Amino acid sequence: MRLFLDTANIDRIRQGVKWGVVSGVTTNPTLVAQEGKKDYQLLVKEICSIVDGPVSAEVVVEGVDDMTSQARSIAAWHPNVVVKIPATPDGLEVTSKLSREGIKVNMTLCFSANQALLAALAGAAFISPFVGRLDDIGQDGMALVKSIMDIYREYDFDTEVIAASIRHPLHCVAAAQAGADIATIPFDVLEQMIKHPMTGAGNARFLADWHRVVGQSK
Repeated sequence: MRLFLDTANIDRIRQGVKWGVVSGVTTNPTLVAQEGKKDYQLLVKEICSIVDGPVSAEVVVEGVDDMTSQARSIAAWHPNVVVKIPATPDGLEVTSKLSREGIKVNMTLCFSANQALLAALAGAAFISPFVGRLDDIGQDGMALVKSIMDIYREYDFDTEVIAASIRHPLHCVAAAQAGADIATIPFDVLEQMIKHPMTGAGNARFLADWHRVVGQSK
């Protein structure tokens, strides 16, 4: 399973790439707004200069014609850009058009296996089931990821599954166990994945013992 960062924060993306574990980025209008960025295009281009992998940028208009036009413009920003299209009837039509043009689509806001099936049939490159938001309303978000993976394997679909709306490290483990192709995660979850109190305590003990031995040998 690959890891993407779900953020528009440049510093955090740089750090994730330095750690050697981040192979893509997903953004959305909310994440961009949180960074106070007004020029979405410049921000996405900067992200593409940092991470050598898919970078999802979302359309922010409605209607088939307007969504299609904006999606084409977004796709032209950089070869690594993937256009995020919502899992709606209009989004399905737009995805079908774009996929025939060779434009990669990440169909987002997926909350059902039916939506995922339609996304694959329409030619979406990625589908993003929102795990955390389903958990929030008392449904099992990770069960949806597993259902989608079972369907995609059965029919050998090329669409990759991005477990999205990840809230904590256990979601990442569950996504990997479900066979998700990708998990897109906030930076704080990435940090939590590597940290463990016993690792910190053990490392501190090893270093203390080493310094004590070195000090005694002088």
